[in-house]
Amino acid sequence: MKIVEIREKTVSIASPIANAFIDFSKMTCSVVAIVTDQVRDGKPVVGFGFNSNGRYGQGALMRERFFPRLLEAEAATLIDETNNNFCPEKIWQCMMQNEKPGGHGERSVAVGTIDMAVWDAVAKIAEKPLYQLLAERYGHGQPDQQVWVYAAGGYYYPGKGLQALQDELKSYLDRGYSVVKMKIGNSLAEDLPRIEAALDVVGEGKYLAVDANGRLNLDEAVDYAKALKQYDLFWYEEAGDPLDYHLQAELASHYSGAMATGENLFSHQDARNLLRYGGMRAEKDFLQFDCALSYGLVEYFRTLNVLQQQGWSSRRIVPHGGHQMSLNIAAGLHLGGNESYPDVFTPFGGFADSIEVNNGYVRLPVTPGIGFEEKAELHALMRTLVSDIPGY
Repeated sequence: MKIVEIREKTVSIASPIANAFIDFSKMTCSVVAIVTDQVRDGKPVVGFGFNSNGRYGQGALMRERFFPRLLEAEAATLIDETNNNFCPEKIWQCMMQNEKPGGHGERSVAVGTIDMAVWDAVAKIAEKPLYQLLAERYGHGQPDQQVWVYAAGGYYYPGKGLQALQDELKSYLDRGYSVVKMKIGNSLAEDLPRIEAALDVVGEGKYLAVDANGRLNLDEAVDYAKALKQYDLFWYEEAGDPLDYHLQAELASHYSGAMATGENLFSHQDARNLLRYGGMRAEKDFLQFDCALSYGLVEYFRTLNVLQQQGWSSRRIVPHGGHQMSLNIAAGLHLGGNESYPDVFTPFGGFADSIEVNNGYVRLPVTPGIGFEEKAELHALMRTLVSDIPGY
């Protein structure tokens, strides 16, 4: 059993949208294919992966460091003999050899993308959906049968007025979502009318989350907190820089409602520091760690262990990214839910084509692996990496 080849393609996910910190007009994404010597249904097993939106493609890092380490390793050192499969933990250790601790960022994205492809291959070899494999090996034996999801959108678009924002959010409700999220952070003068327009659509604050994408300093974050109190929102997300734990802790003393952060923390050490020093409240706040940006699921297990040590339930995690990998993790390891991008970052956002949102919940397909094969446009893109291989 061995990895035969690893391929990467950098693709554009450019869009005219923007949040309060960045625009996405030149955003890219890495798509990875791990080709193995295992055969299922008459063709080689290929594991696919990609990185979440908001961080650029990582092909250079992958080809320079991480691909060669895996391809040069003795095949036997990457195997889980107990399960007669590849071992994600050994593969992760192989990728990270000779890497100094710290320095999380672009490296964590490159490793997280490859790790996703590894787990897709492992579940396909086991001939099980990833969520089922995770529940059996690492969870409580039974995955959640459905996962709560919310619709993320409400970006700043050039010339986008209040009516366009309302039409967008209404479309999410029409598709079965119960909670929607919109961007804030440009200014209170601009954002309060937008929030009130959104509330006219969703009805109550408990159905609306807002996200400042780390744009605000402490004084601005507090000013927003004071203004947002009246709405009783679902959550107030990432007000300031993700590593400014003092800001987050101070903000908690000014805002009694739920807050959310963590999507830009890329290691279990950073997660631990957030819980130690960020003033996050285990009974009401949400954590948004994204495995595809933070060294993958192997590191995510360490983060989950940190949560348990700090007295947090895994149900307080609702991962960023809106992708099928996190959806599988949410079902298999009993997280609180998952983000969803119904209209943006196509074809990477969203879930299996046949899966409908029902009162804010989705079910998962029974396809072995992560389930990319059930998302036609995405799978067609992934197949371009391996179009020369018989069967693809």
